[in-house]
Amino acid sequence: MGGLGAALSEALALLTGLNREVAEIVMLSLRVSLSAVAMGTLIGLPLGACLAVGRFPGKHAMAVVINGCMGLPSVVVGVVVYLVLSRSGPFGQFGLLYTPAAMVVAQTVLVVPLMAAIARQVVEDAWRGYAEELAAMRFSWWQSVSILLHDCRFSLLVAVLAGLGRAMSEVGAVMVVGGNIDRATRVMTTAIALETSKGDLPLSIALGMVLLAVILFINGLAFVLRTWAAARFG
Repeated sequence: MGGLGAALSEALALLTGLNREVAEIVMLSLRVSLSAVAMGTLIGLPLGACLAVGRFPGKHAMAVVINGCMGLPSVVVGVVVYLVLSRSGPFGQFGLLYTPAAMVVAQTVLVVPLMAAIARQVVEDAWRGYAEELAAMRFSWWQSVSILLHDCRFSLLVAVLAGLGRAMSEVGAVMVVGGNIDRATRVMTTAIALETSKGDLPLSIALGMVLLAVILFINGLAFVLRTWAAARFG
């Protein structure tokens, strides 16, 4: 207990003292995850809405695939992105491997299915109530998607926050494509894994406390928004 207490005390000292290394790792984590969620929002929400409203062959099969991809193993995604971005891969010429950009790509692949699946359910529920009205006003398929996305924007924030939580807590994919390079691609999850294996418990505990605080904040915000949206829009 003495060793654990000392490590916890040092971890708190790192946080209260605004340790530069901790701050750099946290800021890179936020930058990578927020970038991935922004890209995931632009791809996942319209994709989910199109699956909810559209009528095309293979729609249900595509919905099943999207739902199945919500549980994609992160290391598998990391390996696939690694192969795509490696020198022998189709995008190897851009030199993105072992950079934050590669980590953003990997996290985007992970969050898009989750965000699309949640968006599909939210928009599908709204579509049931508005389908006849939108058809009577002769809105096109894409116009209906745009209107429903706007109408469900507050409920869809839950999908965005869920994607952010998934991105922030991910370790396997970013480890593979980022390389966990000090002061370059080291984020909270990969740093925690490395520092724990090295025996640097104060740093790993400090980063773990920050990561836990961020995840709890995201989940709390999602709950508040979901409750507020349900109360306001029924």
